[in-house]
Amino acid sequence: MNNLELQTLLNAKLSPELIKDYAPNGLQIEGRREINKIVTGVTASQALIDAAIEVQADAILVHHGYFWKGEPEPIVGMKGRRIRSLIKNDINLYSYHLPLDIHPEIGNNARLAQLLNIEVKGGLEGHPQSVAMYGRLKAPISASEFSKQISLVLGRDPLHIAPDSDKTMIETLGWCTGGGQDYIDLAVKFGLDAFISGEISERTTYSAREQDIHYFAAGHHATERYGIKALGEWLADTHNLDVTFIDIDNPV
Repeated sequence: MNNLELQTLLNAKLSPELIKDYAPNGLQIEGRREINKIVTGVTASQALIDAAIEVQADAILVHHGYFWKGEPEPIVGMKGRRIRSLIKNDINLYSYHLPLDIHPEIGNNARLAQLLNIEVKGGLEGHPQSVAMYGRLKAPISASEFSKQISLVLGRDPLHIAPDSDKTMIETLGWCTGGGQDYIDLAVKFGLDAFISGEISERTTYSAREQDIHYFAAGHHATERYGIKALGEWLADTHNLDVTFIDIDNPV
């Protein structure tokens, strides 16, 4: 497949033009024209690039790419080494950020809901491009049991902040994978029992304790593995491409 054809295909699937993002979505670094082997991963780190070089990949497809708003523009240091490795080895880099978070089938939020058996009800922001979602469990569960379920599914223990009240059961909840901790206030407005995200800030602790809501920080990397993996599987299944997901460990 031609590298520009692949970008057109991915854009048609993810519709990046519908959402304002913090980095360019699509082809970020152009490499060889013909693409047969693709490596997918969460972040375009040097470790992922090295792994792609090792397996002789033609392209890397990630959730976290380069050229974020506000980052230093010079291509030096770590940034220079990464981009130099891609160009030297003629590897294409594609990145899809928020469009991959919100996709209703293969997005990070959709996949996390599926893994945790959450019935999706809608977006916390009230529109189809909402980055945060809300839904309901099939049956109420104790906060401690739900924490164990997250740990089992994601392979890491979440940080659980319980409210100051004696609320122990969870049935309704909101979530936003990655760095979505500040959507907790919208979850409170919806009257939800709990909110899940990847990261936590110092202020999040007090928001949860004082606003009667359970909060689970389940890991930025851990909550965002599954969208990019699903996107790669879709490419392999529907377009007969050789796609390999490589998970570079990240405890955050």
